[in-house]
Amino acid sequence: MKLHYTATASALALALGAASAAKAEDLTLCWAAWDPANALVELSKDFEAQSGVTMHFEFVPWTNFADRMLNELNSGGQLCDLMIGDSQWIGAGAESGHYVKLNDFFDANGISMDDFVPATVTGYSEWPKGTPNYWALPAFGDVVGWTYRKDWFERPELMAEFKETYGRDLAPPATFAELKDIAQFFQGREIDGKTVYGASIYTERGSEGITMGVMDVLYSFGFNYQNPDQPYDMQGFVNSPGAVAGLEFYKELYDCCTPPGMSNAYMGEGIDAYKSGQVAMQMNFAFTWPGFEVDPNVGGGKTGYLVNPAGPDGLQFAQLGGQGISVVSYSEKQDLALEYIKWFAQQEVQQKWWSMGGYSALRSVVEDPGFAASQPYAQTYLDSMAIVKDFWADPSYATLLQDSQKRFHDFVVAGNGTAQEALDGLVEDWTVTFEDDGKL
Repeated sequence: MKLHYTATASALALALGAASAAKAEDLTLCWAAWDPANALVELSKDFEAQSGVTMHFEFVPWTNFADRMLNELNSGGQLCDLMIGDSQWIGAGAESGHYVKLNDFFDANGISMDDFVPATVTGYSEWPKGTPNYWALPAFGDVVGWTYRKDWFERPELMAEFKETYGRDLAPPATFAELKDIAQFFQGREIDGKTVYGASIYTERGSEGITMGVMDVLYSFGFNYQNPDQPYDMQGFVNSPGAVAGLEFYKELYDCCTPPGMSNAYMGEGIDAYKSGQVAMQMNFAFTWPGFEVDPNVGGGKTGYLVNPAGPDGLQFAQLGGQGISVVSYSEKQDLALEYIKWFAQQEVQQKWWSMGGYSALRSVVEDPGFAASQPYAQTYLDSMAIVKDFWADPSYATLLQDSQKRFHDFVVAGNGTAQEALDGLVEDWTVTFEDDGKL
């Protein structure tokens, strides 16, 4: 695909070098503390070498990331010149004036949103959704998927026992029903002298964990956030029969097939459970996959990668993760921050980003004929990004998320009430918020 960028790497290097020759400059980029952030530090050394700009980084653990950075934005703080903010923040970033609108900058520099994976443009850049108003450049594509112990699935004795029990081959699950069967098959089983369990799933209460996990299932059971013909009309959509069945399934999976002590588990706990050989399958964002490939316990062909399975009626969706990179409106170095985005958007930089473990959203990278074979998980990433849905991106995102966190954790983990009551209560919670916002 032909790209629209007007500046080559060498030309940009000259321009940045000239701009910074007179005065040393620095920039601070804020993001979550995780493996991709470490890769970005390394990648950004090229920007520093070309521009003479010194990059500083403020990374906050995911469990505290939203609180810390949303407080920073809401207070008009000047810590961050660049923010790689979560996808759900885009509404607040735009409407509250935290982010610089990038349309004119993109136009002036030949950066076209048509050159990025459409789901990432919608998820990370647009507000209002579905309109050509851009507040971020897609920076890191991510999605919830599954890993499984391919080496366990291929053991002849387990394959034979599974087929005798279930009447089908022990193979990567295509549906959630099949996934639950496999999880039950492995639950409490002894492998290599160690007791193992079926699956690790998200249950964390404090930030966003259980919502990301529950929604990853509910979408494929028929959940919708609202009536497609009437915005914010949630009755019968959030709490539809399919959504209720999906929430019941999630609790059943938690009760039957997870390891002990996983009542408050999110990304890190899932990584630990999988790498330590506790579980046959693991729900987690795709950012974890490069680390598994090089891990001495689960790498070297021992791990397989799965697109989120289909629900009972054949629907198949996955929870979007990932982030866009924005210029913070309170920064006194907006021009320099824009130069960083201009550098980051280049094809050669995006290609290197992918090679270092960053999930590029540039179509010329991910649609390259060699991309699918470039990593064992590359095709799964592509297939997953084609079916994504995301949580509310409204400015009241944080309140909406707190409501779902409480409702889901109270039912799934604490065992309070029914799935119907949990989702009915969620409609009531969200209705109050949207009424307060003047949207109902």
